[in-house]
Amino acid sequence: MTGLLVHEWIESSGGAENVLEAMARVFPDADIQCLWNDAPHRFAQRRVRETWLARTPLRRHKALALPFTVGAWRRLSVPCDYDWMLVSSHLFAHHATLAGRDVPKYVYAHTPARYIWNPELDERGNSVAVKAVAPMFRRIDRRRAQEATAIAANSAFVRDRIAQAWERDAVVIHPPVVVERILSQNDWRTQVTDAEALRLLERLPSPFILGASRFIPYKRLDRVIEAGERADLPVVIAGRGPEEEHLRAVAESARVPVHVVASPSDALLYALMQQAAVFVFPPVEDFGIIPVEAQATGTPVVTGPVGGQVETFVDGVSGIAAASTDAADLADAVQRAVALPAFDARKLVSPYAETAFTKRIKDFIR
Repeated sequence: MTGLLVHEWIESSGGAENVLEAMARVFPDADIQCLWNDAPHRFAQRRVRETWLARTPLRRHKALALPFTVGAWRRLSVPCDYDWMLVSSHLFAHHATLAGRDVPKYVYAHTPARYIWNPELDERGNSVAVKAVAPMFRRIDRRRAQEATAIAANSAFVRDRIAQAWERDAVVIHPPVVVERILSQNDWRTQVTDAEALRLLERLPSPFILGASRFIPYKRLDRVIEAGERADLPVVIAGRGPEEEHLRAVAESARVPVHVVASPSDALLYALMQQAAVFVFPPVEDFGIIPVEAQATGTPVVTGPVGGQVETFVDGVSGIAAASTDAADLADAVQRAVALPAFDARKLVSPYAETAFTKRIKDFIR
């Protein structure tokens, strides 16, 4: 049976793209359809088709492209007779249909579009323009979600939002995390080849708390620094993104030592996780891959009380769910997490390994 993998747009990095890569490994003969492909190297050996939006300047402006994506997904012109579609959707990819053909459509939903369904979780949905058109888009989105043969959600948190937004049931299939790779190294410092990075690891204070993600406002890495101040613990912030200058300014004025590590390699990030006393993760996530990675290194996590990330750890064993994401509550949870005994990392993270994802996604398509 020949399948088609459908994805919103392909970027050089991102959790959704990692899921797409895992899907491609599960179904090696499947072609890929996306709105546009900004990382052709990721699927260089695969047939990847783009929509007409790829030939316009809109591909560089996702917010402006948003209204046009709804139509771009309809009646896709493809030369092959596919037996099924597996759609990786976090916006409107689940609207996809094929011109002149009706094939089973299986949707793997990272989230219903936050812009229109949950603007409290995505500030971009609070603009006047989006608010004006959101009711119309919600009607269209709910109606087209009924076309799916079956829907999978990446967490119970997203499953509940699918039930509310789309009025559909969904099975939970957690996304794959590279836990086996992380568990393969007892000491990730041995895999760090950059001399400056090694010097950083050597001079970091002990203990310290770690925050890591993209440097964007939604991830609330400034709240990690505030929690470190209240807990009187040094802080390390790792990642990359447009908020780097702001985070460095916050770090400079903090009452505790704060190190900002920009664009760390995987090896350096995992080494930082291993050395950290606690990994602090304030945002409300649909799933939350990085907290799972931190647990795979043996480090307990602290998150807020709401979101898919709460499903990824055992409260009081491998992490603490804070009462809120206020700095005071996060700091209190940090102090409790520091006192947790060591836990069995392999046992706790094995449900998120790619082997588990592979089995469940195959069963989903069947």
